Amino acid sequence: MLQIRPSCECCDRDLAPESPDVLICTYECTWCRECADTILHGVCPNCGGELVRRPVPSARRLAQDPPSTVRVFNPDCRTVRA
Repeated sequence: MLQIRPSCECCDRDLAPESPDVLICTYECTWCRECADTILHGVCPNCGGELVRRPVPSARRLAQDPPSTVRVFNPDCRTVRA
């Protein structure tokens, strides 16, 4: 089960669990589409992996397995490269 993190690790923007504009890497590092495209250029700065669209769970699954409330914020994402 994905953690479904609540925010972008680069800009700390809130990300809705049902949003199709959220990208993740293999380790579930989580990014908004704007940061992923314009700052990270499709590459996770933490692991060097490809960023892909996070799957959107059904409302029933979200009720059974609520999204994480833990925010991960790395303001250095603009300069750190894996």
